[in-house]
Amino acid sequence: MKSQLFAIIDVETTGGGIAGNRITEICIALLRDGEVIDKYSTLVNPERDIPYYITALTGIDNEMIAKAPFFFEVAEKIEEFTKDAIFVAHNVGFDYNVIRGEFQLLGQTYNRKKLCTVRLSRKLIPGMLSYSLGRLCSTLNIPHLNRHRAEGDVDATVILFQRLLSLDVSFTIMNSFMNSRSKQATLPPHLSAEQITELPEASGIYLFKNQKHKVIYAGKAKNIKKRVLSHFYDKKNKEYHLGQETHFIDYEITGNELLALLVESEHIRKHYPKFNRAQKWPATTHQIISYINQRGIIQLALGKTKVLQDSVGTFYNKTEAIEKLEEICETFKLCPRFCSLQSNSEKCSHYRIKNCEGICEETETVEDYNLKVQAAMRALKENNQSFAIQGKGRTEGEIAFALVVEGQYKGFGFFDRSDAICNIEDYEPFLKLQQASYHTHAIIRSHLKKNGERNVVYFEEAPTLSNHRIKTLKKSAVKANLEDVFSHWDLG
Repeated sequence: MKSQLFAIIDVETTGGGIAGNRITEICIALLRDGEVIDKYSTLVNPERDIPYYITALTGIDNEMIAKAPFFFEVAEKIEEFTKDAIFVAHNVGFDYNVIRGEFQLLGQTYNRKKLCTVRLSRKLIPGMLSYSLGRLCSTLNIPHLNRHRAEGDVDATVILFQRLLSLDVSFTIMNSFMNSRSKQATLPPHLSAEQITELPEASGIYLFKNQKHKVIYAGKAKNIKKRVLSHFYDKKNKEYHLGQETHFIDYEITGNELLALLVESEHIRKHYPKFNRAQKWPATTHQIISYINQRGIIQLALGKTKVLQDSVGTFYNKTEAIEKLEEICETFKLCPRFCSLQSNSEKCSHYRIKNCEGICEETETVEDYNLKVQAAMRALKENNQSFAIQGKGRTEGEIAFALVVEGQYKGFGFFDRSDAICNIEDYEPFLKLQQASYHTHAIIRSHLKKNGERNVVYFEEAPTLSNHRIKTLKKSAVKANLEDVFSHWDLG
């Protein structure tokens, strides 16, 4: 690589992401044997207005590029100028993809081997607080004049690259970065290959975090390492920006896909990650609730909420909820008026339910009517089954489980195959409480539909947790900022 030609490149653009970016200025310096042998710089007419915030950053305005050449007029020059060179830039993915995008608009291809001075600096000059071009130049005493203009940034990058060359005289690091089979060739600038190497090839969830360790994306995978790498191979605009903002990756092995889906859903609810779209907005639930009116009659009604609460029954479809309310009203000879199935204050006159025994006309006693309502409520709750879905754990000797109590998801956990688990209370010491939602309900419903009752353990009665367990769980909830969980679970 001693006589290798390097093209140190910087572009200024209109902004708007990789897909919509157009070049407003480009500068290329050719470097051979550590010395600059040629340079090319020009403004470019982007064929669109330059946003004000871009002008404020770069100083390039619409008047400056009005008479500048269009990209198609300089494309051949750029192609020839960089023909035998390795494409070098600070955060090379940005500049390379913008230039390649311009060639694609002309129906042409542009392919070069490339090196990123951000990644090279992280490897060869470790321990810096920041690897932005400005901060590196300041720390390493590199002159950086005319910032955010293509030529000014290229001149600074040339000096930085010369220093990097002096730290890798055998070109060992640079060769490894350009190897197409190396992780270094595709990784975002702020991620080390070691972080990827440490990822497991197992089912679970992964969290992309920014420089401040804030979760910006939560995902699930059957193979965590393979799925994480797929984000970086994807050239979509969203995936590019996700990679640019990712500094750290955390993960959690769940052992099976069901728990991975449930844990992913909890992280999306809890962290509201910037790059997640699905599951960020809570879906509306419809709940059959009960209350006592001024006459002492137990009334049933349909409530709409985005938070699961204790109720007679919870449904994720309004039609389904109304049908169930009509069904129990007719089965237990309740009054449609006191089941909120009609809004008038006179005697009931439902189009289908005709077997009211007179509570609305005061020919039936409140006591007798309330006994029927209580029976209906018991029957409805009995239909909400309690069960555990067991599955593959994180290790060979472990079993994972998701626990559902009276139709509501309560959480997940793991226990050893040697543990004596006979009834629902036996799951208690291993349970990690989670908040139920429309999404967890849909995940569990989909799993049961796909897999049937295989590995499902049903229980006849719901558990009553011990006072000690309640105190322990509440302390854990406060510590984890999950106190809201307890407003959705009657702990007796």
